[in-house]
Amino acid sequence: MSIENGGSAAPVSSTSVVVLTLARRIEAELNAALAPLDLTVNRLGLLGHISGMPGVSFSDLARISGTTVQSVHTAVKALAAAGLVRDHTARAGSASAIEVTPQGARLLKAAMRAVDEVDESMFGPDADPIQQRVGAAVRAAFAGGDRP
Repeated sequence: MSIENGGSAAPVSSTSVVVLTLARRIEAELNAALAPLDLTVNRLGLLGHISGMPGVSFSDLARISGTTVQSVHTAVKALAAAGLVRDHTARAGSASAIEVTPQGARLLKAAMRAVDEVDESMFGPDADPIQQRVGAAVRAAFAGGDRP
């Protein structure tokens, strides 16, 4: 197994290092593809979570995204200011009622097309054969919903 390292392939025996290196490449590609939509991977993730779990709480969003509640509040305020989500939370401490707006839903669809393009370039038929195998293994690992 090897990873590209500034133009030369270096042998790597650590799965963690290989996965982390590939994850950083994927994140860079995704951020570049999302930039024209004025999105980042983190903002896309937050928008996707809100879309998939209407009424999700700020603390649940923080837990899911691995960040603080304060950071989620700030990010949701930015999404709301951009017209992508609505926060119907009546007052601090009350249950959340965050939802994606129609504009946010359209942006989410456009972003998913950009994600599909990155998937195709990173793991599709013209990608590096090792990356093709990694992509196939990841899809197989999560197919069917059989989780322990």
